[in-house]
Amino acid sequence: MSTGASSPLSARLLARPGFLAAWCVVAAFGTYASMYGFRKPFTAAAYLGSPYGESLKVWYVTAQVLGYMISKFIGIKVVSEMTAPRRAKVLLGLIVAAQLALVAFGLTPAPWGAVWLFCNGLPLGMVFGLVLGFLEGRRMTEFFVAGLCASFILADGITKSVGSWLLDAKGVPESWMPAAAGMIFLLPLIGFVWMLGQIPAADAADIAARSERTPMTGAERLAMVHRHGVALLAIVLVYLLITILRSVRADFAPEIWKSLGFNGKPAVFTQSELWVGLAVTLVNGLVFLIRDNRRGFFCALWISFGGLLLALVALAGWHTGNIGGFPFMVMLGVGMYLPYVAVHTTVFERLIALTREKGNIGFLMYLADATGYLGYCAVMLSRSFFKPEGGFLPFFTKLSLIILLGALALVTTSILLYRRRFFIRKQD
Repeated sequence: MSTGASSPLSARLLARPGFLAAWCVVAAFGTYASMYGFRKPFTAAAYLGSPYGESLKVWYVTAQVLGYMISKFIGIKVVSEMTAPRRAKVLLGLIVAAQLALVAFGLTPAPWGAVWLFCNGLPLGMVFGLVLGFLEGRRMTEFFVAGLCASFILADGITKSVGSWLLDAKGVPESWMPAAAGMIFLLPLIGFVWMLGQIPAADAADIAARSERTPMTGAERLAMVHRHGVALLAIVLVYLLITILRSVRADFAPEIWKSLGFNGKPAVFTQSELWVGLAVTLVNGLVFLIRDNRRGFFCALWISFGGLLLALVALAGWHTGNIGGFPFMVMLGVGMYLPYVAVHTTVFERLIALTREKGNIGFLMYLADATGYLGYCAVMLSRSFFKPEGGFLPFFTKLSLIILLGALALVTTSILLYRRRFFIRKQD
């Protein structure tokens, strides 16, 4: 089954593997980084100039995440059933809908703009799965998807910096800043989506190495979950916990950095995430060099284990005063993004390749994503109703400790269960 384009340009790309690899990374990185321009810049604003105080931003963030979460649940069906010819058109339609919601946000007084941020998050949650569909099931999928994942690490800081620049240097009002940022990223996004549409279908060697990827029915999705049981559940729960931590760190970065003594320095968002993105992309991207799917799968699980340990070391170093604010945020970012990106790049990709399951990783990713954002919404709502004492930084560090310890236990559980399954099977 064809899963990619078949234009003359696609044929030339297929004949030049090195150029194709660079094309895929640039197209995926650019598309998803541009998408962040429609999602994250509003979090650079404080929204204090209203009678609702600090809680207004919490409600804005929560409203968008609720829409994003619902989109992930919708995506379990939509993304896993999406055919290749429709991907680019659907992707562009989702972005246009998100931008129109930002324009409506600018026109709507507080706090009712939260309704439009909900509408903004609703289409954006399916963008990642559509982009992923162009890249999966190939011998270099980890390399391609590492580039894609670098976008949401780096773009988070870059788009916040753009938002801060629009507010501080250009004097754009807080209510209109998100729509203005979206207009900056619109044309680049269209160009990158066109590039995605030119990526050729996986060739015979890709299919032999990683298995053919096909749309899935509801019965096939349910059967896959039943076959993997508790081991898959453990991975999904790890993803849930890391999504909560990653999202809190991202959406409340201005508050965290201010508590660390970096107030009024918008460039720090980009500087910190640049180091995080480079380290995480390098580690996870190089797993494509491991040709054996079983070894690649377990390598990704051990990378996740090591990342969580690194994050715990960063947390301990901060509490004891041995690590400063900037290295603390970088080390914590690397530690939590290593497992987060490993799930995107390798864990599900190699699991399907190893078992030769009929289907695609879009389903597994959206199963994990939907669960993750459900947990994050619960945290945001509890943050709104039960305000922690002592400021946001103590809340963040306590939450980090709980999440990291829980995730470490779950990764260990998954390693043991899958090791028993795959190693015993190999011996038999």
